[in-house]
Amino acid sequence: MTKNPLSQLASIGEEVIGKAAQNPATSKLVHSALQLKDRVDDLSKRVRGLENMERRIEQLEKRLSKLEGSSRKRATSSSKKKTATKSPTKS
Repeated sequence: MTKNPLSQLASIGEEVIGKAAQNPATSKLVHSALQLKDRVDDLSKRVRGLENMERRIEQLEKRLSKLEGSSRKRATSSSKKKTATKSPTKS
């Protein structure tokens, strides 16, 4: 019984994978690749967290600038009122 080319290729692939799993160098390479994948996943989670923090910092900076702007307006308007209400003293 002859096998079709696809099944021959599949059996050859299974043999290669079996031999590669027994080879210590290949096993170490696969293990390193899996560790790299885990590290990249962890790094991407951290970067997403930093993006959220940057967004929050920008919002806080905007709020702070609004607060600083309103306090400056109050300070300048109150100082103008003080100078405007002063009248010359009678001698």
